[in-house]
Amino acid sequence: MMDQGRKMMEFSKQVLQKVSFDPRLFKKELIKARRWVGQSDQIVLKAWCLATFGHLYKDLILEVFKSTMRS
Repeated sequence: MMDQGRKMMEFSKQVLQKVSFDPRLFKKELIKARRWVGQSDQIVLKAWCLATFGHLYKDLILEVFKSTMRS
């Protein structure tokens, strides 16, 4: 199953890159991506999003992960 999780992570990254021009679409797809990846991969996804899109959507990314991650 690790391979499936890795595929979902890569697919999510591709989708997020394609919709990054629109904040509403980006947020919608980020919420979906967060659900698709495993609990442990959520931290990796969050870090990647912040590194890649933090200059555009830092507050949005933090909001999505704050409301959906269990601390």
